[in-house]
Amino acid sequence: MQVDFDPTLVTYDDLLAVFWSSHAPREAPRSRQYASMIFADGERQRRTAGESKEMLERVLGPVSTRVVPLARFYLAEDYHQKYRLRGTPDLARAFKAMYPDEADLRESTAAARVNGYLYGYGDARELESEIAAFGLTPEEAGLLRRLSAR
Repeated sequence: MQVDFDPTLVTYDDLLAVFWSSHAPREAPRSRQYASMIFADGERQRRTAGESKEMLERVLGPVSTRVVPLARFYLAEDYHQKYRLRGTPDLARAFKAMYPDEADLRESTAAARVNGYLYGYGDARELESEIAAFGLTPEEAGLLRRLSAR
């Protein structure tokens, strides 16, 4: 995934900390397309990412995640986009009705937020503060609440 961020709000170091804590960096990839990599945009990011990897290796030992220069970003195939949302038929139908065009669904902030909640990110308080903005029926909202509470 590509992360666009405002460095006045979050630092690259903070993003790296989330990255390292959100996956298994020592796990060997099943294939090249599923390899763990940091695509650094410029020398400064490459150096910072490399240093963070070295610090982690001092604690964990060898890490399979590679730090490589960003040359070009490729979007994943549609079936990889909003994967957990697509695997929840009632919510997937609701979002498909709201966003019949795949590009619109891919770019939807609401779909991204719901996908995150379905993966277990966020808490009930956060969900309640924004659930009305997702465009769901009361039944669909109830389903999201139940599934995200697991």
